[in-house]
Amino acid sequence: MSRQFKRYCKTMELEDDAGLIEKYKEVHAKENVWPEISQGMKEVGILDMEIYILGNRLFMIMDTVVDFDHEEAMEELAGKPRQQEWEAYVSSFQQTDEDATADEKWQLMERIYKLDQENEYAPEEGQIKECP
Repeated sequence: MSRQFKRYCKTMELEDDAGLIEKYKEVHAKENVWPEISQGMKEVGILDMEIYILGNRLFMIMDTVVDFDHEEAMEELAGKPRQQEWEAYVSSFQQTDEDATADEKWQLMERIYKLDQENEYAPEEGQIKECP
């Protein structure tokens, strides 16, 4: 039995400082992530999230429920417990303003290629995916 979900890919840059980058990695280690942040993401329909790094460039893959509305969910997420505190905290590592929301920091990426591509979707609509 397969199920559908939406995938969003986002990017952001960290300050180009090796010490800050290492600290950012540490902050995101499983044992250090604030549980309220993970819970808030699940509550707005985010099923899974992965963040990758190359130098000071971050790349995020965010899988969501199929009826996920990106704009609404990001607005709801911004109001979740400790979310603003978390965003202010991690902003010290990022090339961004302390008052920026997660949605203002993370920029949606446009998919330009997929092997066996069938459909085109705007970045804010997410990519409909199916998993076995």
